[in-house]
Amino acid sequence: MRTLRFHSYGKAADVLRLEDAESPRPGAGQIRIAVAACGVNPADWALCEGLFPGELPRGIGLEVSGTVDAVGEGVTGVEIGDAVFGPAPFTGPTAGASEQAVLELWFPRPSGLDAVAAAALPMAVGAAYPALDVLGVGAGTTVLVNGAGTTTGYAAAQIALQRGARVIATAGATYADALRTAGAAVTSYGDGVAGRVTALAGGPVDAVLNAAPPSGVLPELVRTVEQPGNVLTFNDFEVAADLGVRTVFGAGAGPRYDVLGEFAQLASEGRFSVAVARTFPLEDWHAALELSQSGRAGGKPVLRIG
Repeated sequence: MRTLRFHSYGKAADVLRLEDAESPRPGAGQIRIAVAACGVNPADWALCEGLFPGELPRGIGLEVSGTVDAVGEGVTGVEIGDAVFGPAPFTGPTAGASEQAVLELWFPRPSGLDAVAAAALPMAVGAAYPALDVLGVGAGTTVLVNGAGTTTGYAAAQIALQRGARVIATAGATYADALRTAGAAVTSYGDGVAGRVTALAGGPVDAVLNAAPPSGVLPELVRTVEQPGNVLTFNDFEVAADLGVRTVFGAGAGPRYDVLGEFAQLASEGRFSVAVARTFPLEDWHAALELSQSGRAGGKPVLRIG
């Protein structure tokens, strides 16, 4: 089968190779799918640079959708030919950016949700949901989602609104109208964001989730809350430590995938989405990488494989 993987650590553009490899075999409790679509993310490129190092070669592609083509020992409730999606393990010689992939956790893909949209869900939902839990976001709370134009930030804003929270979002023109339609109050990035946010909120907000790329904004975000610990960030960890801001890793907000089935159903009904920037055939992975690293993807790049 064709697979995208690396044999040494370095910049993704330098070390990734599209090559032939042996098809993975599902072990006990696993299934194998013929991959139809695979979302690509900054985490994939970080794997190439040594994140979670391990035995090489290693595959990339952490979220996939496809059709079951083999079932491991002890697996029940799924059959050959079923449409499924889920997070792909990434510690072996191949992962999701392959013609076939093994899954340890999977969910049925609802009939109203296409393969590309399903492949965009796992990481954004899996990261946003527990982060909002850590912040205690629910009915009656006011939360600022900084970076609501990122895939995780956009997911977080939607989830917070569904929980009954009041949401203030920072976003550019690409997502501003959609966020307002969903029920969020939207303001722009840049200088003076703390003042704009507190003016919209009528005072300090209860919580802040920083899903934006590193930009030096954390000191401004701290000014929107009563105490720094009410801010949770996905990045800028050294600055966060100096300010007393919590980080997703330090706060125990690791990925949570058990809720994916719920959000797949919502997405199939048009009530939730993770934006897809563009789709690319597997052999055009380099173009997907360039878009992902451009800082202006406008959504998640997805590889079409099947």
